[in-house]
Amino acid sequence: MSDLLADQQLFGIGEAASRAGVTERALRYYQELGLIEPSGRTKGGMRRYSQYDLDRVARIRELQSLLGLNLDEIAAVLRNEDRTAQIRAAYFDEGTGTVEKRALLGESLTLARDLRRTVESKRAALDSFLADLDARIEKIEAALERYA
Repeated sequence: MSDLLADQQLFGIGEAASRAGVTERALRYYQELGLIEPSGRTKGGMRRYSQYDLDRVARIRELQSLLGLNLDEIAAVLRNEDRTAQIRAAYFDEGTGTVEKRALLGESLTLARDLRRTVESKRAALDSFLADLDARIEKIEAALERYA
């Protein structure tokens, strides 16, 4: 990855946090949990973040807000996505044979199914929450009609 970083601008933690829309504390916490890893460090040990790191923070925030995943669930999704990217690279590598490609596809299918189960469980929870809200709305509407 160091060759890739040679042409990239790296940001200090304050600038990275500002650009990512999170606090410095959040960046440190995400690192502590293994969700992100700064792309570099200064000679003095200060963290440096690349655009890739900022995109990963955006993905974490998206998974929190869009799916309502907690950080443990997000870690699992990110591991799944990282492995899927590795599988994709190996699959398209010219040296990968047919047997290996089949195994890679099988692993990719397992990962996709695991991720689907995670999303499906969140959707089921949301459906249940919506059903409760609908029942409340109906009760309120019925009460309002009594006063019309």
